[in-house]
Amino acid sequence: MIGVGRSGIVGRSGMGRRGRGAERGARWPGPWPAAGVCLALAGTAEAALRTGGSGAALSLAIVVDVCAALPLVLLRDRVRDRVTAAAVTVTAAGAAACVMHRGVAVTAVVAFVAVWSVYVRRRTRRRRAAAAARDASRRAFENTLLEHTARGERARIARELHDVVAHHISMISVQAETARLAVPGMPDEGAERLLAIGDTARTALTEMRRLLGVLREDAGAEPTRRPQPGLQQLLDLLDETRASGPASVRLRVRGAVAALEPGVELAAYRIVQEALTNARRHAPGAAVDVELDYAPEALRVSVRDNGPGPGDDAETGTGHGGEAGVAGHGLLGMRERAAAVGGALRTGPGPVGGFLVEATLPAPEGDRS
Repeated sequence: MIGVGRSGIVGRSGMGRRGRGAERGARWPGPWPAAGVCLALAGTAEAALRTGGSGAALSLAIVVDVCAALPLVLLRDRVRDRVTAAAVTVTAAGAAACVMHRGVAVTAVVAFVAVWSVYVRRRTRRRRAAAAARDASRRAFENTLLEHTARGERARIARELHDVVAHHISMISVQAETARLAVPGMPDEGAERLLAIGDTARTALTEMRRLLGVLREDAGAEPTRRPQPGLQQLLDLLDETRASGPASVRLRVRGAVAALEPGVELAAYRIVQEALTNARRHAPGAAVDVELDYAPEALRVSVRDNGPGPGDDAETGTGHGGEAGVAGHGLLGMRERAAAVGGALRTGPGPVGGFLVEATLPAPEGDRS
């Protein structure tokens, strides 16, 4: 009880000292009222000495010199309008004092320099504070945007791992168990190898599900159950693009159409989707041609628009940006999509203008169905 009481007394004493310090700081008017009064008295003396007379001329000179110095009292307040009013009053009265004294009015000039120095310094501080606040707000917005983008990317990776990789690992486990049980007369060593394959596949599937749980939890959203898109959903994507604006989008298909590996179809779909997004962003209203060429050993995907082409956005605000700009993230993502399935991607100006995105994805005939 005694310790508590002493702590309370010490706390109240500290609060009292801080309160008295704050009160003294609030009561302290600063140097400007005293400076204004002193300069006003000095201006009165200067008016009396330089006028050399009495009557109306002396009274007017005193009033003008006092008006040229006394507004410094207003500098104690940090209100912008009062500081501006003090600066205007000192300037006008100082000019009148110089005219009346037929020369430089020393007191008025000192007050003029003081008031405009304070005005410029405070205005500079306000501008710097406003710029700092804008920079902090922009940085906070950029950090939030990057965080949401990263979460969306982690959720996308989790969906693709679940829909493509996890499916194949499950099939490996099932086929290993089926082969071990369905083949009669299999040597014991072969059965043990198949059993080990099934166990390894199940372990890998368990670890992948744990990884997916971490990615989805970090993404902050519930996992979606719809399958990843492929080339069969490409027409829906083109219809959605046509419905979003006046631009025309055409699809051309060459070669024998066949079902490809899910990873290759997903990469092709995402590349076309990102290329259409870039075309809408950097060449709004431009016509876009999407071409799928089913070659014997590869699938060639090209997206070409008739917009202004690359490198024009620095001056006109349009055109596809380079990889160092904002659009570079989309180009880098498409390049990573192609590389993930063993393909390559090329971007640049089209043969007759516009911007061209061309990807070559491996698709051997033996993997087609």
